[in-house]
Amino acid sequence: MRTRLRSLLVCAAIACAAVGTLRPAEVRASESLAGVIDANQPRMVKIYGAGGPRGLEPYQSGFLFSDTGHILTVWSYVLDTDHVTATLSDGRRFEAKLLGADPRLELAVLKIEAEELPHFDLATAVPADRGTRVLAFSNLFGVAAGEEPASVQHGIVAVKTRLDARRGVFESPYRGEVYVLDAMTNNPGAAGGALTNQHGELLGMLGKELRSAQNNIWLNYALPIDELRNSVEQIMQGKFRPSEEPPDILPEEAIDLAQTGLVLVPDVLERTPPYVDLVRDGTPAARAGVQPDDLIVFVGENLVHSCQGFRDELAHLERGTSFRIVLMRGQELVDVEIVFDGEEAQP
Repeated sequence: MRTRLRSLLVCAAIACAAVGTLRPAEVRASESLAGVIDANQPRMVKIYGAGGPRGLEPYQSGFLFSDTGHILTVWSYVLDTDHVTATLSDGRRFEAKLLGADPRLELAVLKIEAEELPHFDLATAVPADRGTRVLAFSNLFGVAAGEEPASVQHGIVAVKTRLDARRGVFESPYRGEVYVLDAMTNNPGAAGGALTNQHGELLGMLGKELRSAQNNIWLNYALPIDELRNSVEQIMQGKFRPSEEPPDILPEEAIDLAQTGLVLVPDVLERTPPYVDLVRDGTPAARAGVQPDDLIVFVGENLVHSCQGFRDELAHLERGTSFRIVLMRGQELVDVEIVFDGEEAQP
């Protein structure tokens, strides 16, 4: 009995020594990773807006990139409302204003009225290589509603490649480089989240959910900040801004919708999307190549949300003035110019 007890005590001592030897390093690693996560949590934003068709979630993620409340997120149906709410990590809620968006890159910039906010600096974002260990911060599945922390997933960059490398297998207007991740990051609500390395340095923004049209495999990816930075700077300079209310003083003879040759879908809702229902033969729109079912996204550099918004943009333009529109055709963006000849320019 004494021999067995002595043996058990020796084994226990060896085990304790082993644990004591490993624990400090494990604790340091844990504390380091926890520190990175804690430092980035205040930079994350929970975004709430419009729900989509067929019960799509009315929320997504975003992150602060200035101390005065600028938020980077994805351009999606969630933002297609006059009332977008941004909730910070401390539970404070703000009404967020859409400063602008670039549908080509599927990004948007929001602004809240706040100061001295912790934030990522887009200018110091770093690139990632294959094998880089990463952290993905997001409000996937709407788990956090107030001051709860954002969810964090750990993984690696499997490869850096172009999204169109498989010739349109993944339907998206974006055709730039992406980080393909080995973690299940692109879940409902995760779009717009932040991707960092293990040191907490910003790498990219989580994209929308994408599924292969060939094999139904979901793609987990992030858009590198290098691909987005120029567009964000243009939005901050006033480009790609939402359409605004017409000014008090309008042209005496503005462009009429019928003059373009476009017939939009019936305007039955307050924000009916400006889909093209019909293009009349021999008109400026027909010559420009506009097709039925095209969705009007931009007039010039102004975002257009609705049929009425498109009419409001035309109200800014003198009769006979040529103008550019950007269309969403399927999953592609098409840039066309509506040009009037002499007869069409007449009242």
